Amino acid sequence: ELLNKQKVESNRIEFKKGWKPVSIYHSICAFANDIDNWGGGYVVIGVRSAKSGEPEELLGVAPNKIDGYLKDMLNKCKLIQPEYMPITEVSDYKGKKYIVIWAPGGSVRPYSSPKTMAKGNRERIYYIRKMASTISLSHGYARRRATQTARAAR
Repeated sequence: ELLNKQKVESNRIEFKKGWKPVSIYHSICAFANDIDNWGGGYVVIGVRSAKSGEPEELLGVAPNKIDGYLKDMLNKCKLIQPEYMPITEVSDYKGKKYIVIWAPGGSVRPYSSPKTMAKGNRERIYYIRKMASTISLSHGYARRRATQTARAAR
């Protein structure tokens, strides 16, 4: 259902045409922070989106790359603080494979992710999802908003 032409990128769905760990982890972190308490969101890998946010091209993920990507995700998700692990599934659609990541709103907000995946990088950023964009926040604002949001979700 996430891949049909009626879906567009939004607060809850983000399409990625390929494996770009930095932007994927920023999106996972933003969905985990779930600033609007919508239940997190989905990252679908293997879809090129049009400027309108609709799926433009269903590229799929090469089957021989999937295991490596999932192992990379397992290792790199350890970089999200506090500890957070999304739910992943490999889905078949129209003869192609896609990696679907569900990142539900986390219980220990706010979450931060490294700004880059460069070795030795210590800069951490708090990300949220607004409209169809993943945006960064200041530490103080992120902590206040995430605390308020987590309280409201209970």
